[in-house]
Amino acid sequence: MALVVAGVALAGCQGSSGADAKASSKGGAPGRAVTALGELRVSSAASVRGYNRVKDFGPAWSDDTGAPGGHNGCDTRDDILRRDLTGIRLDGRCKVASGTLRDPYTGRTIRFIRGRETSSAVQIDHMAALGDVWTTGAAALSQAQREELANDPLNLEAVDGPTNDDKGDDDASRWLPPATGYRCEYVARQVAVKTKYRLWVTPSEKSAMEKVLAACPTQPLPTEASPEVTLKS
Repeated sequence: MALVVAGVALAGCQGSSGADAKASSKGGAPGRAVTALGELRVSSAASVRGYNRVKDFGPAWSDDTGAPGGHNGCDTRDDILRRDLTGIRLDGRCKVASGTLRDPYTGRTIRFIRGRETSSAVQIDHMAALGDVWTTGAAALSQAQREELANDPLNLEAVDGPTNDDKGDDDASRWLPPATGYRCEYVARQVAVKTKYRLWVTPSEKSAMEKVLAACPTQPLPTEASPEVTLKS
């Protein structure tokens, strides 16, 4: 079984002083997450009727990351494990056989060992959940755009498996990471994804995001060039 030990408490979510320039999820100087949130459309969630995760977002995990470092012959799951774990050991060129994750959602340190009974200890979370984005605009995207979203490093994070299971397809109004110090970055990543793919937020989702970001009004909006997003070469 994967070894899980208590980790050091995560640092506060205060971001560095950010510019008031128009927020963008593309490369370059980041805007502020709270500014970008204010620019998102607000609307009720659309129907989930007809939604099928594999059909609508493609099989996991495509090599089509749509970001620097993608299209490298490695699947997206291994790309994210290589980015987020430390002390990794590879089986071949791509496959992560083992490593250590400092889980942002719980603050715990998790030893990842690939195997039938152990791999699920670390899962790759869609920070803006696919079920949520389907009902807030992704249903109108092209198939290629949806598959890019599902494999976009901006929207992906290696996390504690059981905690990810607990989150499911919930948005920020129904679920936030137990580690309160990570909530600002978590919400900022969701805002960045919704900005990039021109999705909307529901009234309750926006209210929950505003409450989180009120504690960190200068939290930067992550971009494809942000260190926590960029894949390792």
